[in-house]
Amino acid sequence: MDNGGRPPMSVTAGSSAVGLLPIQSVGITPIEVSLFIFVLLTAVLTALFRDVLASIVIFAAYSLGLAVIYTFYRAPDVGLTEAAIGAGVTTVFLLLTIAKTTRPASDARFEAINWPAVGICGLFVAVVAVTLPAFPAVGDPASPILTNADVSGYYIANAYDQTGAENAVTAVLAAYRGFDTFGEAIVVFAAGVASLLVLGREVFTA
Repeated sequence: MDNGGRPPMSVTAGSSAVGLLPIQSVGITPIEVSLFIFVLLTAVLTALFRDVLASIVIFAAYSLGLAVIYTFYRAPDVGLTEAAIGAGVTTVFLLLTIAKTTRPASDARFEAINWPAVGICGLFVAVVAVTLPAFPAVGDPASPILTNADVSGYYIANAYDQTGAENAVTAVLAAYRGFDTFGEAIVVFAAGVASLLVLGREVFTA
């Protein structure tokens, strides 16, 4: 097949991706458990701390924890993006924002718990947890991506012609996984709305 001058690519069962070493199936390690606990703890503390500066610092730690998890699961590109955007740029923007605001003095260290919100979050976590057994373990040699070369092979062979994109990753994100990307855009929009709502509770100074 003519790929417009691009070198031919192939995927074989048992390899994680083109040119990468095979991934061996392993169980959950203590490092993974520690990372998950760290991320969950920092997420909860970010929501509960009343001091905005403390929340921002903890949120930066949360983003770094996610970056380490992504890297641990052999997605260094995603980890680098999370570290640069989540822990870096976002933290700087938040710090610049609170530099122009003031918060009423209070002796309370933590925000009051919004139990309806906790219930909604708990329900969401429960629904997600129910679906987890349907997913193969990380690196499972019996997972579809490894046993069925047609999955990734189809994208590699047809991405350029079917989408017109010059980059296979862009083609997958914008075309084949367009709804996923759309969902991510909704999350970013929701975060922006939430930021405006939070800033609406602050007292701006000149």
